[in-house]
Amino acid sequence: MKPIRKAVLPVAGLGTRFLPATKSIPKEMLTVVDRPVIQHVVDEAREAGIEHFVFVTGRNKGVIEDHFDIAYELDATLKERGKTNEYEALQRDLPKAGQTSFTRQQAPLGLGHAVWCAREIVGDVHFAVILPEMLSRGCMSQMFAAYGRHGGNIIAVEEVPEDQTHQYGIVATGEEFDDAFRITGMVEKPPRGTAPSNLIISGRYILQPEIFDILSAHEKGAGGEIQLTDAMKRLAEKQDFFGMRYSGRTYDTGNKLGFLMANVSYALDRPDLGGPFRAELEALLKG
Repeated sequence: MKPIRKAVLPVAGLGTRFLPATKSIPKEMLTVVDRPVIQHVVDEAREAGIEHFVFVTGRNKGVIEDHFDIAYELDATLKERGKTNEYEALQRDLPKAGQTSFTRQQAPLGLGHAVWCAREIVGDVHFAVILPEMLSRGCMSQMFAAYGRHGGNIIAVEEVPEDQTHQYGIVATGEEFDDAFRITGMVEKPPRGTAPSNLIISGRYILQPEIFDILSAHEKGAGGEIQLTDAMKRLAEKQDFFGMRYSGRTYDTGNKLGFLMANVSYALDRPDLGGPFRAELEALLKG
């Protein structure tokens, strides 16, 4: 199997759960410690081996494109002021020429439609889909390892309490392997008490290009949107789907609690911040 080099990142969402902060700033550009959420996601994917990032954007998202481009005035100012560390850090984060592509999703028609918008750039190769609001350190590397052993289509999953399953896409489990299991069914946001398991689809996918043919029908599902889960269910009639239990914790920065917890977790892991930040938290909790 050829290595996976392309990833699709749907970044056209409005971020209504974070208004008024996202009135003029894309939710993907909100910072976890000192890096935008989207940069954390790209870091994870690059570490796993992704070389080409396909951003599916919308109106008022131009700042994301600017973030992954050269900032001539800033670079010049940093060099003039001798801020070598800051300048070199920006250069390390900068993708190489041709490693980013941007396409528009003109209307909010769902995740499936956003992925379909990337079809011409992705082409006839297997690819990753990464939901940028979900921070899952090391998840893509774990998925690539599972893909190397099983092939097919891979979905990262995590356990949630039973009373939360109605908020997510849920998978049904079949044959178990050491690092994965065969997916026998999928349902998007099942009514309370009807979920086939407590394993949620946690925002990381490896998909075969045939998914684009199914998405091209533009069939609407839950919420009147074109759902990626529905297309995957159709593809699962012809191809294998495997679930990989992510060994780690995902932070959903699309909601306020997940965003705050991501900041705490990432700050505590920083060598330059962890100790002082922990001390401040303990003092705060003691009142």
